[in-house]
Amino acid sequence: MQTLDMATTELREVNATLQSQKADTNQRAWEIVNPKGSHAIACGLDGPIEVTVRGSTGYYCGGMNKEATVHIVGSAGPGVAENMMSGTVIIDGDASQYAGATGHGGLLVIKGNASSRCGISMKGIDIVVHGNIGHMSAFMAQSGNLVVLGDAGDALGDSCYEARFFVRGKVKSLGADCEEKEMRPEHIEILKDLLERAGADAKPEEFTRYGSARKLYNFNIDNAAAY
Repeated sequence: MQTLDMATTELREVNATLQSQKADTNQRAWEIVNPKGSHAIACGLDGPIEVTVRGSTGYYCGGMNKEATVHIVGSAGPGVAENMMSGTVIIDGDASQYAGATGHGGLLVIKGNASSRCGISMKGIDIVVHGNIGHMSAFMAQSGNLVVLGDAGDALGDSCYEARFFVRGKVKSLGADCEEKEMRPEHIEILKDLLERAGADAKPEEFTRYGSARKLYNFNIDNAAAY
């Protein structure tokens, strides 16, 4: 395992070293020590490497990730895994606001709680939260899956499109054009796979599915009050 110590190595050098590891690299395992809550750690990775961050991070850790696995042994600040394309980001602790925002693919696992706007404008990413999520989560979510083993705050899925939300606990309120949906066999299979990949000890049958009511796709004067 290669070690990068942020007590002696600048962030720019840390990221440049990791970003230079491409598909044919033989240095697959990396660790970052003394992250000191720095912002934008392990951003823009573009190779099948494994990076362990030993400590909590600031803004945008693991942003724009592609193919890499980033494991944060701690908690993460706002925007973790923002605009992720593929790969995996795992957080042992909690995540701050807009975790997984605009993510196009890959898997984000949060073993603690997530704050407000988790999965905002998600575009294909899969997010599994072992704890609770805050208000306005999955606002304008377009595609992908958000799985919550705990509770969800106000306005879940506000103005969502075709993303799917699976919540085991209580939902404080649903956002505009979000409604409870039927849990069909194909959804059970999707959820079972995500729970297994995220190491979550829960049964798919314990969850309720939510999604778009599809009433706000086009303007309708009868729905004006909901816009």
